[in-house]
Amino acid sequence: MAQKITPRATDYSQWYIDIVINAKLADYAPVKGCMVVRPRGYALWERIQQGLDGLFKATGHVNAYFPLLIPESFIKKEAEHVEGFAPELAVVTHAGGEKLEEPLVIRPTSETIIWSMYKKWIQSYRDLPILINQWCNIIRWEKRTRLFLRTTEFLWQEGHTAHATSAEAEEETLRMLGVYRTFAEEYMAVPVLHGVKTDSEKFAGAVRTYCIEAMMQDRKSLQAGTSHYLGQNFAKAFDVTFQTKDKTLDHVWATSWGASTRLIGAIIMAHSDDKGLVLPPRLAPIEVVIVPIFKNETKDAVVAFARKLRDTLAADFRVLLDEDDQNTPGWKFSEYELQGIPVRLEVGPRDMEKGQVVAVRRDTGEKAFIPVSEAGATLRALMQAIQTSLYQRALKFRTDNTFRARDYAELGKFLDDPGGFVEAGWCGDAACEARVKEETKATIRLLPLDKKETGGVPCVVCGKSARDIAVFGRAY
Repeated sequence: MAQKITPRATDYSQWYIDIVINAKLADYAPVKGCMVVRPRGYALWERIQQGLDGLFKATGHVNAYFPLLIPESFIKKEAEHVEGFAPELAVVTHAGGEKLEEPLVIRPTSETIIWSMYKKWIQSYRDLPILINQWCNIIRWEKRTRLFLRTTEFLWQEGHTAHATSAEAEEETLRMLGVYRTFAEEYMAVPVLHGVKTDSEKFAGAVRTYCIEAMMQDRKSLQAGTSHYLGQNFAKAFDVTFQTKDKTLDHVWATSWGASTRLIGAIIMAHSDDKGLVLPPRLAPIEVVIVPIFKNETKDAVVAFARKLRDTLAADFRVLLDEDDQNTPGWKFSEYELQGIPVRLEVGPRDMEKGQVVAVRRDTGEKAFIPVSEAGATLRALMQAIQTSLYQRALKFRTDNTFRARDYAELGKFLDDPGGFVEAGWCGDAACEARVKEETKATIRLLPLDKKETGGVPCVVCGKSARDIAVFGRAY
């Protein structure tokens, strides 16, 4: 319960770990850097999967599955790609008691093996576009790990699409960025900035990387999704050509995009409090928990009343009835606050007599008496109110912690105290970007797509005329 949770103000990092462990979302695995996703954590991941998968299919994508093991030679075909991932690769050199003729890389991402297959499947413009997504696990040998946010093995989805023209691929890249933004804001209740990464921060092998960035309660940034315009880089590496409508040969144009179990970390850090998890109703595995309050002589009647209420609500809500008599109501209240269930319904003998239940919001703790006859309609409105409130609260926090720096000293000041997002002019020179990273440990999180005018704005580092308004921040 709450006493197990380190307060955010005391140690934010430990607060996060305490919630993950005590809410039983995940635990440390025997393999260093890996995690075991526990049933509650996996139930949340399933809700995320269902939401994203629906959005993907609504935009014409289909699911497939590709092998976990990738020939090492595939990884080496795209020079920038292998250079970017080399430090994180896990390689299988022996199998079946013998040394392999060619080492196999455990997938860090699947562009290479997927494009080896696209070479077999694509001959003509009639074969395009290909719009494929896969749900899978990947391995990246991370040096510093944290449950959900950065682990050696994690679960994710990765989309890989092939197109006949650059314009189609670029349109797809931005469309999927929009899907991620919709999911973050409408499902996760997390406001995000959307924009393009600098060349030094883009995906290895991409022409351009677009991303969404969210602010956590410690004012650090969390990259919550990326969409990559790959141009013809992978098609050229694997010689994937097609006959155009004009009867000429051209290399295919590509995109890839992905989001992972890191989204669970984003939900925790954006909304939760010192009592435990706070979950947005659209993603909560359980939306409503019913806690009957009874004594021995009233147990049967109260439990029967609660069961009828559960059965009434079950058609429209994900409902749990806790009729266990081994724990006190107070213990249960704390436990379900820790689990982040959006609404708790309490019912006792007096409530039965009045034909009502007590509804308690997890996000605010507010209580309301609801007539049983109106429970369904009231809960629907309450769920929407909670969803909206969580988003607005997170948006206000981001707005209150976004600053505009006019010079380098001011940039450093805002990054140190209070932290957050700092908008500032940037000339486009990688040397200025590198200086900020080295001296402040902050990076350019993105260059916003809804760019603000840069006329007359100097680069925050060198003072030259700014090419972009960049958003700087420290990040996970």
